[in-house]
Amino acid sequence: MTRLKIGDEWWTAPAEGYGGSLVMVTGRAGVDAVMESGRFNDRVEVTWKYAIDGNGGMPDDATAKLMERVDAALREEFARDAVAVLTGIYTGGGERNWVFYVSSLRAFQYRFNHALEEFEVLPLTIYAEHDPQWNEYREMRSMTEIMDEDDE
Repeated sequence: MTRLKIGDEWWTAPAEGYGGSLVMVTGRAGVDAVMESGRFNDRVEVTWKYAIDGNGGMPDDATAKLMERVDAALREEFARDAVAVLTGIYTGGGERNWVFYVSSLRAFQYRFNHALEEFEVLPLTIYAEHDPQWNEYREMRSMTEIMDEDDE
């Protein structure tokens, strides 16, 4: 099977969240081959809600550092085997959301748990939805007005 070319270039842009709060959106460019492959039809959103303490809806320093460690563990795990592609990260308004497109929910679950096994229990919720048209990704890209090089 041909290995899909998955870009690892990211952009970050501010956006307005629910209630007018600031949300920093980090999106991944260079995923058109993955999107068009027809193999990654399910979207998984992992949400971490955190307390807002007058810091503009962003996490406090300790929480932000822990989130970055979790983010690094997830990126490392899914770089090994493309059962899932991290396409976006939203932070603000009291929550961080990681958005993945996955080829197998069962394989994603296994890899996800493996990635986070070194951490104590984290306040995460997981939501999955069938999204073969990549509607969420397209909306994020449109919302931040960033198009990767393949679209030029």
